[in-house]
Amino acid sequence: MSFSSGVKEELSRQISPARHCRIAEIASILCLCGHVSIDENDRCVIKMSMENEAVARKYFTLLEKTFNIKADMITRRGTHPQSAGSSMVLVSSDHEARKILLATKLMDPDGRIGEDMSAVKGRVIQSTCCRRAFLRGAFLAAGSVSDPEKFYHFEIACPSGEKASQIREIIASFGMDARIVLRKKYHVVYVKESSQIADLLNVMEAPQALMDFENIRILKEMRGSVNRKVNCETANINKTVSAAVKQLEDIEYIRDTVGFDSLPENLARIAEERLARPEATLKELGETLDPPVGKSGVNHRLRKLCSLAGQLREDHGAGGGRIRP
Repeated sequence: MSFSSGVKEELSRQISPARHCRIAEIASILCLCGHVSIDENDRCVIKMSMENEAVARKYFTLLEKTFNIKADMITRRGTHPQSAGSSMVLVSSDHEARKILLATKLMDPDGRIGEDMSAVKGRVIQSTCCRRAFLRGAFLAAGSVSDPEKFYHFEIACPSGEKASQIREIIASFGMDARIVLRKKYHVVYVKESSQIADLLNVMEAPQALMDFENIRILKEMRGSVNRKVNCETANINKTVSAAVKQLEDIEYIRDTVGFDSLPENLARIAEERLARPEATLKELGETLDPPVGKSGVNHRLRKLCSLAGQLREDHGAGGGRIRP
């Protein structure tokens, strides 16, 4: 089971004890994947089609508990084991369909349904708990969240820009910043910030998914921190090794051209110690001297040797062979 399916499975098991929250959740599901048809006899029918059977079962249960009605649920299995099936919840009674639409504010008292069937101006989402339920229903109807092991992405696909703006405004009411992008015929509301996705899971009241998400996020952040430190230390080691190799090359060049006898005593001594201890740190080299010298002093002498080697190479190229004072 994917992470997104696991979140939906958890949310599908949650039935709010408050009737107004159940109505808000039903409204969001109807807005995003419901279809209302009215025949020539003015009879109203509600159809809800979705791929996730658990979501269809929850919608069926919500209708039963909220309106005390019995809807029909039809499940079609995929033709192949790997293919997804589909489920449809059908309310064919005109009286019951109108009762649902009136309660969710998708139909006005005169029996008119808005062209976009949107709950943007509905009173069903005025309270905080109902906005939570509305978001939960929207995610169950048309949402998905990526596996946090791979990347962070939360989205809800809406059939219209008005509905997408509504979802974004509800998310913003909880202090999160969602964006909208047009993808084919859908307006997709999405969030990519990991902390905000965690907040959304909390808002929708999916505690198990939230805990799993946070555990993965903490582990990823720890791995990232460790990797950054390792990369930094590796870069420092490479830099140190490269500097030591260059020092050895310069010291060997001085030894093979003019010898250490031509050097001042302090430079000759550090040159001999570096050749004898190619892997020693600056601190370790300084401690071998008498009297001991600090890291900065050792570094200064090695830099002086490198400069003298460069001078010798120039002189050698010009035909000379002595260190200039």
